[in-house]
Amino acid sequence: MLEIFLLSLIQGITEFLPVSSSSHLILFSNFINFSEAGLTIDVSLHIGSFLAVITYFNKDIFSFIKNRDLLLKIFISSIPVILVGYILVQTNLIEELRNIKIIGWMTIIFGLVLYASDKFELKKQINNNLNYKSALFIGFFQILSLIPGVSRSGITITAARLLNFKRFDAAKISFLLSVPTLGAVSVFGIQKIIFSQSLSFSVINLYSILLSFIFSLITIKYFLKYIQNFSLAAFVIYRVLVGVILLVIAYL
Repeated sequence: MLEIFLLSLIQGITEFLPVSSSSHLILFSNFINFSEAGLTIDVSLHIGSFLAVITYFNKDIFSFIKNRDLLLKIFISSIPVILVGYILVQTNLIEELRNIKIIGWMTIIFGLVLYASDKFELKKQINNNLNYKSALFIGFFQILSLIPGVSRSGITITAARLLNFKRFDAAKISFLLSVPTLGAVSVFGIQKIIFSQSLSFSVINLYSILLSFIFSLITIKYFLKYIQNFSLAAFVIYRVLVGVILLVIAYL
């Protein structure tokens, strides 16, 4: 149970921060040797994050009549990553990307890209400036998040910042973009849980969902408050330090 708590904490914090949840889950699982770690637990943790973002942005999501244009843009921008992700899973290429060298390099490279994008002007807002062209631009960038170490949150915030969206609006776009992606992962995960023949397996997954939901909800709330007052520099420094450590471990 302690393992599930720690994995849920890692997922809840890193899913919505620009530091890559997948890389942290893989790294902690490898170095601490979690017996419960694996793709099914990883999926369950993402279900918790999905429920958290749905809960936090329930007014934006469920006020369909008022926000149908925004939600359509979000859905369209999510199609590229869902399609490419499906292909990677079906061909098992996704497992080939889960290694420390790739994580290390991607953590550093896209941390620096995030830093560069954060220097762009702060002027555009999601309600007034997110058109279909911008949504697709961000959506294609999101494909890169399938590589561990890139960070889905990080790359979508980077793309939005490159288009001159304000930090808060870039973060909100990133959170809303997580809904279709996490939703697709959740459907896959729910099928795994329902058809599991092991009760303990199912209970473990349900605990993962609940804890991940709680930690994700807290992270969303306080990250949005943080980003209104501070730059993304702290996350860039963290990514570079983690990336360097990983590369030292990988190449020595």
